[in-house]
Amino acid sequence: MSKNVKIYIAVLVLIFAAILISDYNEPKPIDWRPTYSVNDKIPYGLFVLDKEMGGILKKQKIERISSVTPYEFLDSKYDPDSLVQTYRIKGTFINISLQNNIDDQSMKEIMYFVSHGNNAFLSMGDFPKPLLDSLKIEYKSDFIPTDSSSVWMANKTLSTKRYKSTGDVAEYFSKIDTLQTTVLGYQSNQKKKKNINFIAVPFHDGYFFLHTHPVAFTNYNLLKKDRFQYTENVLSYIPEGDIFWYTKVHNSEDISLSPMRYILSQPALKWAWYLFLIGMFVFILFNAKRKQRIVPILQPLQNLTVDFTKTIGNLYYQEGDHTNIIDKKIIYFLEKVRTDYLIDTTNLDDEFVKKLQHKTGKNEADIQELVFLINEHKNSYHASIESDLIRINNAIEKILH
Repeated sequence: MSKNVKIYIAVLVLIFAAILISDYNEPKPIDWRPTYSVNDKIPYGLFVLDKEMGGILKKQKIERISSVTPYEFLDSKYDPDSLVQTYRIKGTFINISLQNNIDDQSMKEIMYFVSHGNNAFLSMGDFPKPLLDSLKIEYKSDFIPTDSSSVWMANKTLSTKRYKSTGDVAEYFSKIDTLQTTVLGYQSNQKKKKNINFIAVPFHDGYFFLHTHPVAFTNYNLLKKDRFQYTENVLSYIPEGDIFWYTKVHNSEDISLSPMRYILSQPALKWAWYLFLIGMFVFILFNAKRKQRIVPILQPLQNLTVDFTKTIGNLYYQEGDHTNIIDKKIIYFLEKVRTDYLIDTTNLDDEFVKKLQHKTGKNEADIQELVFLINEHKNSYHASIESDLIRINNAIEKILH
């Protein structure tokens, strides 16, 4: 290992150490993603609720469903061979999520489960369409700035207090079946508009408890002053019996399938990886520049043909052989016309003039003058003088340039 390579490695190690030292004392940035996962301690996770659920729903057995869909879980508990053909379990199905994480097939199974005398508590920001259509309810969204919304219970004997709740967008029920639906809670926005956010709807032999403000169950709200009391009041409507809590989080679209996903998910490892790549690029760049062979400078070859032509031309001119020079100029001109424009030069007549004018776009009078001078030179029996050479040369230059 050369001395320069050791210096590069030492510099990279020092930079890496400086980054680690600078990041050590910096507070970890808060992750505000709304994961609604029972494993997340971030503001919009459900870790606190998961730990306190047993204390809120006392003497009720809680079974968490995290590895299968609601359809797979409930269908496995259904006994089709019995005389009554019902479920082997009784209780309440619970789901708390910001977005709809229940597929249509599972929603139909939940409705079938409720119709057999069970219940379902759904606190969601987006309800499945099959459920809305069956219960004849509609909901809308209203913009509510953070910490400006208020939520409270409809039953004054349960609680008369209004609680602040965090949420950027709050959904509410805009249309309900007033003959069948019981209003359990309300919310208001910054304009003090009162909207329904918690209802109980009978469905055959069971009940659906629908709540549109799931943010109330997150870590942030449960640990913020007295907001946990609102959560306890909402959960108090869940009937006694076993609880089947669906805790599976569907964030597959946000999970990277790259083998580097863990390294890139950790800030320290991510910057170490980036620093390594930058260091390797710098090392390869400098190493390649030092080992590249010197490219020799090659002088361009001299155009001896041009020099030879100039020498012969000067020789003819100094000898005063103007006729010979004119002959060669004419031969060069006619050869170029045949090669570049594919025009026959046997007869230099009016037809030749018209063809050359169409091909070159030059002035027809200039072409006629040149043809006249060439024919005159061919038919002349006396030696040409310098003025004849100049006239023909100028005429040719007008056509070819």
